[in-house]
Amino acid sequence: MHETERHDAILAALVGKALRSHADLAHLTGASQATVRRDIARLDQQGRLHRVRGGARRLSAPQDAHPNDVALAPQPTEMLAEKRAIAQAAASLCQDGDAIIINGGTTTYQMVFALTAAKLHVMTNSFLVADHLMRHSTNTVMVPSGTIYREQNIILSPYDEDGSRHFFAQRMFVGTRSIGPHGLAETDPLLVQSVQRLLGQARALVVLADSTKFTASASLLVCGLDRVDVLITDDRLTDRDASMVQAAGVRLIVASAAPAQMTAA
Repeated sequence: MHETERHDAILAALVGKALRSHADLAHLTGASQATVRRDIARLDQQGRLHRVRGGARRLSAPQDAHPNDVALAPQPTEMLAEKRAIAQAAASLCQDGDAIIINGGTTTYQMVFALTAAKLHVMTNSFLVADHLMRHSTNTVMVPSGTIYREQNIILSPYDEDGSRHFFAQRMFVGTRSIGPHGLAETDPLLVQSVQRLLGQARALVVLADSTKFTASASLLVCGLDRVDVLITDDRLTDRDASMVQAAGVRLIVASAAPAQMTAA
């Protein structure tokens, strides 16, 4: 992970948890604690966080943030290292010149840190994804017209014509609340609507789902497993769940949170 990516990851980790230790941030970024200390010192000098004994503390009002950044930022999770590994594996499927769709979500948002050096055509309904890529990359970024829903971190229009129908992508990247033999499921109808609206605009559907999603429950069906082309998850996946995915004809990629480890099944 490059220095800029580490800085972004450190600041993102402080969004919902005001204090992080050196060990915590080293685990999240895959860097040594000595490297993390230097990063924190530099970010402290830039006025982007407070350096404290043993770690870093978030600014009470980030000076470099947009007014809505704190409200919109994805909430931190105990599976953040796994989500970052999954997102990096997803980003590795992209080649310069590709057209892709990134649906809003906590795991898909982590893709932005691996796409800063890419040259892609990106359609996203995530305000945060669009904002980060515009500020930290040279990717072409397009968003549909509509309203920004802060809680769901998505842009959604009540009208059929939101501009997305004019964009066609090689791949669409989505997260999910729950996955099982029935397919992908959510608990929020707005999230179901956002995925279903874009499903027909991509040649392949790539699902980013950490292993906890296989035991989670949700009642609103998004699509069946037969619609999924690739599923990327972490190495805590059980053999039973792996067999279920492969039996559905879905390509399975297992990404490890440990540095430089990824396997395809």
